[in-house]
Order: sequence, then structure tokens, then C-alpha cells
Amino acid sequence: MIRLGIIGLGYWGPNLLRCFEANRHCKVVVTCDRDTKRLEQIGAQFPTIRRTTESDEVLDSDVVDAVVIATPTRTHHRLATQALEAGLHVFVEKPLATSTEECRELIALADDRQRTLFVGHVFLHSTPVQALRELVASGELGDLYYIASKRLNLGPVRHDVNALWDLAPHDLSIMLDLIGHSPASVSCSGLAYLNPRVHDVCNLTLNFADQKMGIVHTSWLDPRKDRVMTVVGSKKMAVYNDLEPLEKIKVYDIGIDALPYPASYGEFQFSYRYGNTFSPRLNEAEPLMAECSDFIRCIRDGERPYTDGRNGMAVVEVLEAADKSLSLGGARVALADAVSRSGESPSKSTAPVASA
Repeated sequence: MIRLGIIGLGYWGPNLLRCFEANRHCKVVVTCDRDTKRLEQIGAQFPTIRRTTESDEVLDSDVVDAVVIATPTRTHHRLATQALEAGLHVFVEKPLATSTEECRELIALADDRQRTLFVGHVFLHSTPVQALRELVASGELGDLYYIASKRLNLGPVRHDVNALWDLAPHDLSIMLDLIGHSPASVSCSGLAYLNPRVHDVCNLTLNFADQKMGIVHTSWLDPRKDRVMTVVGSKKMAVYNDLEPLEKIKVYDIGIDALPYPASYGEFQFSYRYGNTFSPRLNEAEPLMAECSDFIRCIRDGERPYTDGRNGMAVVEVLEAADKSLSLGGARVALADAVSRSGESPSKSTAPVASA
């Protein structure tokens, strides 16, 4: 039985607590938060779990075997470093850290201590994203052209990070997973309306060396909640709508084909193709439950996670470059040493499979 400690019981921490408590291979023995009222609420639901306001009481190998960190991003590096140095396995909510350098330090420390470093890119454990992954890998969509996503809502407004760091990690983790490698460069524009130091709306473009493109639009100043990703290929196109209750993935057999043309023609001739639309059947499984189970499985089996530190660093690297582009008024910024998502290590885990 793996003993777990959870640090951070704000918006997301209680959800993690619920899922880990449901796993028969682990036991949450201690929770931590600076807000005593939150601790009281958790105590009413889980009276047998110890509660504390001091993270040092959790980061102790005599108390726990692994720690879950669901605190503000700026604290991730410090807490994860303490945990790894104490010999603990670590689950860190997205994003892994505030810089690529911090990510590298955590990866090196986890490798040195031979401990699991797991990043909370929960959508990579969801059945709709697994279906997208299969559509791309099988070649059913043809050659990938571009992926575009929108993650919009009216709030909640953050003060510690901008809309890009708050909302884009999910879509970036999916894009990098589907395309298989990091972009060569990015450009990002945005505006701050509510707080002059924090961007409320951001538009990010990822430029890949193989002529693929990613587009991410994020905002917490939008009248409608929107969670849509469009994957455009040379044969077919797919739309992933996470808010759709039943048919989250729709595949469109439509496209535009260039036709052979006589040399005398002055312009290309195109054929517009309109075929059927279908929704693949998806197994019902909660992504967060699958993610938490995968963390425990990786600890028990000694297997490297699919969403490991390098996976987390690939996302942070894009965010860091996007921040630089924002400061330069949207100029294109190259990713000096892009992190490959394909074939980086022979020990790389296979893609997670959510079970119903």
C-alpha cells in the first residue's frame, strides 16, 4: 500500500484526493493547505486523514511514500525538489514549473534518486484524446496540416499566472502528443484588460519544422465556455468538443484536393470533397481517475510515466517562449533545443489507456 500526501486543497486538490482515495493500491494519509477552513471541510469528508498547514510535515519519507502537489505554479519547483530529495515519488499538477531550467533540475533529480516524476496532463489520459491519437497514428486523417484549439470562459481570473499559463497547458500537451515533437518557433500576442501585469486573452501560434502548425486561443474574458480542438489532415478532419456530453469526437470525411491541370491553365484547379461524418464510440472513463491510477501503477511497476518530467518540460518550454514573444510584441521566438516527444528514450512508457 502506497502512502500518499496531498499538498494544496484549493480548486483541484479535493478532486485528486477523491480519486486517490478510490484507488485500492494507495492510501492518502495526510493533507496540507494553508487555509484552515479548507482543512476543516476536508476533515468533515475524510475524518481519518491527518491534516496540517505545514508542507514540511508532509515531505517526510517516514510519513509518506509519494506526494501530490496541487499548489500555485510558482511553488512547484521548491516543493517537488524537497520531495525528491526526501526520496519521495512526485505528482505535480500542470504546468510542471515556471521555467525550462526548473524542469531540467527536477528531471535530473528524479533520475538521480530513481523516483517517479509525474505531471498532471490529465487530458492525455482521456478517451477522446486517445481516440484522436489513434486517428492520427493510423493515418486515417492523412498527413496532419494543423491543429487549432479554443479554451475560453468568463473567469476564473488568476493573478499569479496569465491566461496562457493557466489555460493553454492542456491544449499544448495534446498538440505536442499528436504531432510528436516540439515546434521550431512560436509567436504570441495578447492583451491585459483587468490587471496591467496579467494577460487576460492570448493567441499563440506554434510553427513546426515539418510545415505543421498549431493555434491556441485562450481567454477568461469570453461570454461562452468553449473547449474545442480541430485537427485538420489531408484526408479527413476531426473536431474534439470536450463540452459535448455524448459525441465528443466527430470525424469529417471532407476536404479539398488539388487536381492535375494542363500546362495552359493559369491557376490550380480544386475539387471539394463532401463525405460522411461519424463519431467513434468512446469508453466512458473519468480522465482524472485514470491519471491517478497511472501514477500509482508507475510507482508500483517501476515504469516511466507517459506524462513524465520531459513531457512536462516540453509544454513549459513552449509557454516560456510564448512569454518572451508576448514581451516582444508578438515576435517569432525560436525554441533553441526543442524537446522531442517521439523516441526520446527507450524506457519511454506507452500511451496510457483509460479503462471504463
